[in-house]
Amino acid sequence: MFDLYYDDEAFKLDAPEELIRDFVEKCASLVPLDGSFSLTFVSPETIKELNRDYRNKDEVTDVLTFALEDDSEFPDFSSFEDAPEKEYGDIFICLERMKENAKTFSVSEREELLRLCLHGLMHLAGNDHKTNDFSTEPMLIRQEEILNVLKDSFMF
Repeated sequence: MFDLYYDDEAFKLDAPEELIRDFVEKCASLVPLDGSFSLTFVSPETIKELNRDYRNKDEVTDVLTFALEDDSEFPDFSSFEDAPEKEYGDIFICLERMKENAKTFSVSEREELLRLCLHGLMHLAGNDHKTNDFSTEPMLIRQEEILNVLKDSFMF
């Protein structure tokens, strides 16, 4: 379903592979996503470079999502048994910024890590928001509802 990458093996300490795989697979059914994508944990330098090159923002951010647009020319394979899996795109998460967010918002690093994973998944599924206001943005309200449902299962 998805490929998981770490730019540095040390990132696995803050984002354990088993936790990420379990959480993402559970979220994919709630968002929903029924195809392939990648999730990569990167350094502040890498995410800053991506943010600068693709969003013209020369700054470190917590999560970047690059969603592939649906192509109207893509043939409908839904009736074929060997239909190619839909490709959604790529998510990049900066663990250093995740840790800063956790302190800023007074939440555990685990909770913020999973929030960023879910946030990226929601963008891949076509959701968007204009502001970061958790009380008025439908995407962010839904994100927090999903996190609340999963809170006990993932101990945050």
